[in-house]
Amino acid sequence: MISLLSIKKILCPTDFSEKSYRALEKAAEFADHFAAELIVAHVVAPVPTVSVATHPAAFDVTDYQKHLYDESEKALKDVVKKKVPKSLKVRPMVVEGNPADKINEIAEEESADLIILSTHGHSAIGQFIFGSVADRVVRHAGRPVMTIRATPSPQMET
Repeated sequence: MISLLSIKKILCPTDFSEKSYRALEKAAEFADHFAAELIVAHVVAPVPTVSVATHPAAFDVTDYQKHLYDESEKALKDVVKKKVPKSLKVRPMVVEGNPADKINEIAEEESADLIILSTHGHSAIGQFIFGSVADRVVRHAGRPVMTIRATPSPQMET
């Protein structure tokens, strides 16, 4: 069992949505309170491909994946600069793979004491079809997970 007094490393994934920035704000508050390192991660999902033996690809998938990765690195550095207080020890991290799996993988590899993420990200339709990343992280995490509602409930605002 983890004691709140032992929080030294917090993982906060972002998909660059405003909803994920709400979780980042809370993660930064926790990191500040516990003097913990904050790892802000973004997972670049693999580009789906279809193999067609008789026709060459219309574009280079490998180059496109690299472009997505490079742009994600730039965007993440910008997010950290704009959204995380400079007084915090923060480390941006971009990885490739399935978002839920990679978030849990990072948490284990980095020995994160806590994962803080938004309950909803970019795509409502994607979440309906594929299931929520947050839900899969919570179900498979080997670490404590705190989910932050994408929008405050009406009861919270009174």
